Amino acid sequence: MAVSVRLDPVIEAKLTQQASLLGITKSDFIKDAIERVLGIKNPATLLKQLRKSGKMGRPDASATVSATIKTRLRAKRSD
Repeated sequence: MAVSVRLDPVIEAKLTQQASLLGITKSDFIKDAIERVLGIKNPATLLKQLRKSGKMGRPDASATVSATIKTRLRAKRSD
């Protein structure tokens, strides 16, 4: 079913920007937002399903972030 909604230009610009950043259409962005507000789609449940499906990203990333930042800061000080 098609629905037409008038948006304030500022909101439409933000919608366009966020949809573009996520690599989805404005229509998909709006549908996702409506599903979350109506309780049809729960982000926590989706995250749990994603985590169960396999490895995500670099498993050592959060474990080594402190050391990585310290190394970068020390490198900047020596310049």
